[in-house]
Amino acid sequence: MENYKKAISEIQKVIIGKDEIIEKIFLSILSKGHILLDDIPGVGKTTLALAFRKVLGLDYKRIQFTPDVVPSDVIGYTVYHKDTGEFAFQPGAVMCNLLLADEINRALSRTQAALLEVMEERQITVDGVTHPVPSPFIVFATQNPIGSVGTQLLPQSQLDRFLVCLHMGYPDFQSQVNILRDRQTSNPLDEIQQIMTVEELLSLQASVRQVFVSDSILEYITHLCEKTRNDERIALGISPRGALALNNIAKANAFYQGRDYVIPEDILTLVNDVFSHRIILSSKARLDHIEIDALLAEILSSIPLPAQKH
Repeated sequence: MENYKKAISEIQKVIIGKDEIIEKIFLSILSKGHILLDDIPGVGKTTLALAFRKVLGLDYKRIQFTPDVVPSDVIGYTVYHKDTGEFAFQPGAVMCNLLLADEINRALSRTQAALLEVMEERQITVDGVTHPVPSPFIVFATQNPIGSVGTQLLPQSQLDRFLVCLHMGYPDFQSQVNILRDRQTSNPLDEIQQIMTVEELLSLQASVRQVFVSDSILEYITHLCEKTRNDERIALGISPRGALALNNIAKANAFYQGRDYVIPEDILTLVNDVFSHRIILSSKARLDHIEIDALLAEILSSIPLPAQKH
């Protein structure tokens, strides 16, 4: 049971000064969710994904997204074998436990769209034949800020499939000194150990599913979503998928805190990470320079917290 705490500690040996980000990513994995890291180059996004892969013992594939990557690189293709007269499926990169989609917003739209089915349904369809992907299956995507050379906006249908969107930011002064010191003669990523097996992770995910959520919490989540859907400053509010995402990661947070039930603090801790990338502001709100985080804070303050019943 304590292995998940050890896993967090092991990853902290590689990613210094970003404990909150590490915990939120682990909560997303416990929730069977996909993770999007949106930040400038060089702050450790890819290293963070590689650390999780090693510590959790996940079968792993990586795609460096560029304009010349095509959908068949992602999901696979069928090839005709002349000697047997049969078609055979050649798996793409998605046939793994953890897919690192590096700089996903540098790919063309048709390549990005190849991920839509597998991110939602954990399966791919090639030439009319459906192939399930291994379990667990997690997409860990990184993207550079929009406006960087060669980037383009991800479609909202794909953004909505990411459970959370996180931002690492620069390390603080002492963390930067520690990073420089730790990498003088070796790379900490080479030295960390596998802490969990795939079977243990699947067991933890099953335990998270059993965490209790009261009707008052479910109604609170629904009130939050409806507020985003009915606010004139918001052109696109939170979808039912987004509501489920908040519910699921709140359960993971409760489990991580040692509870078998969700309390309002589980919602408040994670709502911005789940909602912010799903909301599209109206053109007027953008002209008024309204910030999504500030808008969410206003919405949260307008809805009374539910009573804690379990």
